[in-house]
Amino acid sequence: MTLSPAAPRLLLPGLIAPEPGLETYWVRPGGVTALRVDGGDELTVIDRAGRQSAELTVIAETGSRDDVLGITADAPATTLRSLTATGTGEILALLAAKDVDPERVNAARLFGEWSPSGARETFTAQAPAHVFVAAPAHSMSVEEEAANPPSDLLLELRRAQPRARFEPRLPEPLAEPILDMRIDAASARSYEVKEGQYIQIIDVEGRQCSDFLAFGSRRLDDGVERGLDSTTTRYFMGQAYPQPGLFGKFYDQDAQPLVEVVRDLVGRHDTFGLACNSKYYEDMGYPGHINCTENFNAQLDSYGVAARKGWPALNLFYNTAFDDANLLVFDEPWSRPGDYVLMRAMTDLVCASSACPDDIDPSNAWVPTDIHVRVYDAKRKFSMAISRRVTPESEAKLTKETAFHDRTSKLTRQFTEYRGYWLPTSYDGHGPQEEYWACRERAAVMDLSPLRKFEVLGPDAEALLQACVTRNIRKLSHGQVVYSAMCNETGGMIDDCTIFRLGDTNFRFVGGDEYCGIWLRQQAERLGLDRVWVKDSTDQLHNIAVQGPASRELLSELIWTPPTQPAFADITWFRFAVGRIGDHNGIPLVISRTGYSGELGYELWVHPKDGPALWDAVWKAGKPHGLLPLGLDALDTLRIESGLVFAGYDFCDQTDPYEAGIGFTVPLKTKEDDFVGRDALLSRKAHPQRKLVGLELAGNEPASHGDCVHVGRSQVGVVTSATRSPILRKNIALCRMAVQHAEIGTEVEVGKLDGHRKRIPAQVVRFPFYDPEKLRPRS
Repeated sequence: MTLSPAAPRLLLPGLIAPEPGLETYWVRPGGVTALRVDGGDELTVIDRAGRQSAELTVIAETGSRDDVLGITADAPATTLRSLTATGTGEILALLAAKDVDPERVNAARLFGEWSPSGARETFTAQAPAHVFVAAPAHSMSVEEEAANPPSDLLLELRRAQPRARFEPRLPEPLAEPILDMRIDAASARSYEVKEGQYIQIIDVEGRQCSDFLAFGSRRLDDGVERGLDSTTTRYFMGQAYPQPGLFGKFYDQDAQPLVEVVRDLVGRHDTFGLACNSKYYEDMGYPGHINCTENFNAQLDSYGVAARKGWPALNLFYNTAFDDANLLVFDEPWSRPGDYVLMRAMTDLVCASSACPDDIDPSNAWVPTDIHVRVYDAKRKFSMAISRRVTPESEAKLTKETAFHDRTSKLTRQFTEYRGYWLPTSYDGHGPQEEYWACRERAAVMDLSPLRKFEVLGPDAEALLQACVTRNIRKLSHGQVVYSAMCNETGGMIDDCTIFRLGDTNFRFVGGDEYCGIWLRQQAERLGLDRVWVKDSTDQLHNIAVQGPASRELLSELIWTPPTQPAFADITWFRFAVGRIGDHNGIPLVISRTGYSGELGYELWVHPKDGPALWDAVWKAGKPHGLLPLGLDALDTLRIESGLVFAGYDFCDQTDPYEAGIGFTVPLKTKEDDFVGRDALLSRKAHPQRKLVGLELAGNEPASHGDCVHVGRSQVGVVTSATRSPILRKNIALCRMAVQHAEIGTEVEVGKLDGHRKRIPAQVVRFPFYDPEKLRPRS
């Protein structure tokens, strides 16, 4: 392949503006973004998902002036006016400084109820002004057939006078800082932090390492030097470096916690390497190179901290890993401009932070830049979060709490980050085994709100889904749900999903990956389907599952449905109804006969504001039936026994539906319409290489995800999921196996250690292991 001279030599999405003078901003649903524009600047407002109105307000030096952007502000600025209820905020302060009454401000309305995906309007500023762009939001009703959840807006500001140098914007302070300090490139600074205070370390321009040291100041006063100790920390936390959640503390040599990681917007750091030092540079042929260790020595000398030749540090944003040969390797950092780590001091500390000067390798992407440090008062409270970006250029999203968190958090402290939300792994006072048996024998309730929901609606909705998923959507009836795979052009699985048909032109897509919505919109554009909208409704629709043999009886007196919907008792497998809790005056909800446990069960879908009330109603109704809450640990055992696959374990985009054990979702003979991946799947089905099979293991030692499976010396498969089955009293596993060894009864060995020094005998068996005919969920 020959690249044209104009082709880029390197793609760095999310890092560098593709053109000089271009700035991008986001407007969240229900939010307002304020921009300063100068004469000649060009502002473009983009409705990415479609059907999202925008409110545009301009405030010039002399007050509101529509002619600055050539707009007519003839409608109330509803979102700006609503800010007065809070009484605080930078936007209200800015309006007050301009002597503008927020309760009387107007706006120009852009887009509309049926604006297409990607709609945009561009304005050129005639004079300096402040521009406020709002994305009005409303709550989506679960009873609304043509649901239109609010979505974000994208702003592109092209400066008439581009800055000579790229100057990224620092993120706004999380609160009023008590220390706000810039650390210049290739330098270090020391500072003191009191117990309970928060330390925010910000990568200003992206791809810049910052080594962090902390010492217990009370111990230093006693002449005892105790600082962050990587080995102690890794041992107690059980991972390469602490992350927000249960395993987020950093310890000293005496196993005393010094800091707790509260937020991490990057997710890749290092605790194995030293801060850069003179020996490293000398060995690389750069004697006399400035380094973090000597910078730290100079900064810590006044605190009586002894100088070292190399400091073991928490190397924030330093991108290291161990490769397959067990070598410690490193590359450019993952951090984007403005990314940060937020930590809480567990005791009074003396701290030091650096802006690493390494310019001889990829550690700082070859160009060292600044680091910024802010310290916040202990009285402030910040949510614990990890950030996710669905694509490299997307806005970072922090971990959220579901609508049911207020209830589940009263029952357990065992939470983990799962696809952008905090979910319980198990419940204190019960544990995975008791929760499991409650589901198999009685009933259990679980929070599944992180499932990604998308409203797919419009005249082209059916055509889009027919072209994007493997199932025949044209055969899907109103009130019916279908389980499907969604594949790329090679036949690899993007995700598995369930699709609800709410009407002729209204569908709800439920999957595991937020990227599904982006991919569906891309396919609509590729296919020229301009009368379909794909709107993310995840934050408008949270759900719990009530599963187990008693689930129908439990819910029968709780669920009311109108005469236009099936009665609750008549909702059959993979059907749904719209109803309410109690009676016609109760909480609106969608009830589907679906689940992920292999038992009779239902999923209940409500707007988040109704989440606590729904949980309370189910909890009360479940008491006589022995209802227990169920966490992710027990759910994993249930779904493996039932042969239900899990993304990232049992399939990925290198796995086709046949290899993932869900070939039944690909009706190649009866679905005549083309769909993405069809040709590849025809070839893969005709020439299969691997197949998902069940394994029963001898003895009591379990297999693990990723274990190799052998016949003799040769590896013939890999374990994708494994568990100890309480009801079967056996160790079982799902395994992707070479078709030559996939026949039931084939004897294989699961490799442990290096795959050869320890083996567990196993046999290929039928799966699902539990209720293979699916009689229980159909009952």
